[in-house]
Amino acid sequence: RNAFLGLEYRCQTLIKIYDHFMEDYAKKVDCGMKAKSILTKYHAVYSHLKNFLQSRYHVSDIALKEIQPTFITDFETYLLAEKHLHCNSVWVYSCPVRMLLHRAVENGWLMHYPFPDCSVPKEETEKGFLTKEELGQLINAPKMNFKRTFIRDLFLFCAFTGLAYIDLKNLREENIVSNPLDGSVWIHIHRQKTGVETNVRLLDIPLQIMKKYKGLCDDGRVFPVPSYNSCKMILRTVMKKCCIYKHITWHMARHTMATVVCLSNGMPIESVSSVLGHKCISSTQIYAKITNEKLNKEMNVLSEKLADIGEFVTSEDFT
Repeated sequence: RNAFLGLEYRCQTLIKIYDHFMEDYAKKVDCGMKAKSILTKYHAVYSHLKNFLQSRYHVSDIALKEIQPTFITDFETYLLAEKHLHCNSVWVYSCPVRMLLHRAVENGWLMHYPFPDCSVPKEETEKGFLTKEELGQLINAPKMNFKRTFIRDLFLFCAFTGLAYIDLKNLREENIVSNPLDGSVWIHIHRQKTGVETNVRLLDIPLQIMKKYKGLCDDGRVFPVPSYNSCKMILRTVMKKCCIYKHITWHMARHTMATVVCLSNGMPIESVSSVLGHKCISSTQIYAKITNEKLNKEMNVLSEKLADIGEFVTSEDFT
């Protein structure tokens, strides 16, 4: 009845639809469909948004129809100037607000999308990865206790499969499939972050790691993966033991897979994109960095192709 009378359109508010969105998202997290870390980010945005409404408009909520184009730029300025967030954090924090307003238009709660394009552009950031030499140092790590060795091996597993931490944690025995034609072993999963189907052939190192820890789990999981914070802290200790001194994140394993394991060894970027489970190849291009080794190989090939073009004479008689 409210929808028929047009009351639903007038009554929808920003915080109200944000509440409903987070309730639905939390249910998906409970079902294992979405990552809890993303829900945490949505909660952070929610908190900033409520504080902004109170600070800028002196209200606890705002009707969708009252939102003007300047709302999003004011919110971004608030995050930059008062919360001292980096440009990329501001970009990330404004995305959920923009997404909710797009949904409001789709649901008929708004006649048109009120915001202009992003006023705070996302800056390019360097994606850290281990070099080929550092990967070798990690593989040949000094003797450590079981816990550190286990975390080292989990990181290597991700570095040779491209799995994100959450997909490693969710990996189950039924996701490991053998190809009856050639005996190769594959991981078949849907990435939790994007829902994209990912098929990864297991190379020798991840196969050895699976064999090494087989039987540790009795609930169908491949590995008993500890919490993210625990993995990260132990991993940083392991890296120092291996004389690798750089800022370490677990996601570096995925960057290493894209850059050092795949692209530097000549795998086409389309195949790398498929292995990483990206929706579009532009995502892979951000991860994939051209290493000096790959560049040197390609320049050697180019040099060989140009070898028969003719000999350049450096000493000439100009008389």
